Amino acid sequence: MSDLPEGWATTVLASIADIIMGQSPPGEFTNKEERGLPLLGGAADYEEETLSASRFTSTPTKVCEPGDIVLCIRATIGKTAFADRRYCLGRGVAGIRAHVQATWLRHKLKECAKQLDAAGVGTTFRQIDKRTLESWPISLPPLPEQGRIVAKIDSLSTKSGRARDQLDHLPGLVEKYKQAVLAAALSGQLTHEWRGHASRAAWTNSTIGEVATIASGQTPKGIEAALSADGEFPWFKVSSMNELENLDGLRSSQFRLSRQNARRLGLRLVTPGSITFPKRGGAIATNKKRRVLVEGALDLNLMVLTARAVTPNFLWWWMQGLDLASISNGSNVPQINNGDIAPLSIEVPPTAEQEEISRRVSAAFAWIDRLASEATSARKLIDHLDQAVLAKAFRGELVPQDPSEEHASVLVERIRVERATPQRGTGARGRPRKRG
Repeated sequence: MSDLPEGWATTVLASIADIIMGQSPPGEFTNKEERGLPLLGGAADYEEETLSASRFTSTPTKVCEPGDIVLCIRATIGKTAFADRRYCLGRGVAGIRAHVQATWLRHKLKECAKQLDAAGVGTTFRQIDKRTLESWPISLPPLPEQGRIVAKIDSLSTKSGRARDQLDHLPGLVEKYKQAVLAAALSGQLTHEWRGHASRAAWTNSTIGEVATIASGQTPKGIEAALSADGEFPWFKVSSMNELENLDGLRSSQFRLSRQNARRLGLRLVTPGSITFPKRGGAIATNKKRRVLVEGALDLNLMVLTARAVTPNFLWWWMQGLDLASISNGSNVPQINNGDIAPLSIEVPPTAEQEEISRRVSAAFAWIDRLASEATSARKLIDHLDQAVLAKAFRGELVPQDPSEEHASVLVERIRVERATPQRGTGARGRPRKRG
């Protein structure tokens, strides 16, 4: 007994579509002068679900027509897009000229993209060949049902697309909200009610140089030879900030030194709770700051602030509102020196209010991060739901079947006959396909 839905037929891709394998054209390609046809060469020419060729050729070999499905068959196998114009097909893509509902077929190719990718062979570049594509199994519904499936998928995709767009904007909103919280905290607005009838007059205007010790890391001569895996102290580099275990604070480094070598090289050990950040090069633009969680040393490309006349937590939150790029010099190799950060103004509340500000900002950031994490999970879920919709569609479970509709096997046979019998105005392909 067949597991196919009523009216469906089992067939292969070659029986319902012409397959045009790409081929590198002879001659020179141009990137600037748009002469000839745009040349598609692989995954790099796909911009989401549209095509964006960067090269052109005046000697095209394999060509697709508007409305054809362009399938990526090399490296990132399985990407699809409709051709919006004539393209020259390079060896990284194939043209799929549907004799069924073209949008239905494209949805089908998207649904089996992972399986197509798994069928690729090769070492340097994995690729799927024409024989594999021609024999790719297709469970084909009747033509009217293809249209119903497309309409349902498109309707659901529109809704998930709106949700995806809204969630994609969330990271920017998260950063703006955090900056708004910091602005309210550092201006006294966040603790206005907490102060009660007390005024903000107790706050004092100071500078970073007055409230914190500013120092640069060190890279003394001979330190590389002194490093050992079992050393007592970590020596942190800028790259240490990107390690997974250090994202919430510096605690681990592959570079370590013994106490004896640290003393011999004259390294300053940084106190836990101090704040470090890049002071030289392109890393400044990343605006990363990390709290030092264990006693250790820093290399020359890092700067460190150690709270002296403010609480370490208050200094940390003040630093979150500072854009490092705004205080670096404008040379070819950006750099931050002590003189760039020492005169920066900081409004200092009484110690008790510093602690209350830190508590409130920490709680607000934790809540924001929790919402952002939930949004990220929702964003991933939408992608899974889209794939689940496709899977459901091609099991025949997304829309109802109509027993009165022509069986798909009759459609396959009619396509075979029409392709074998050229008709006037249609060429060897027989009846023109429809994309809609």
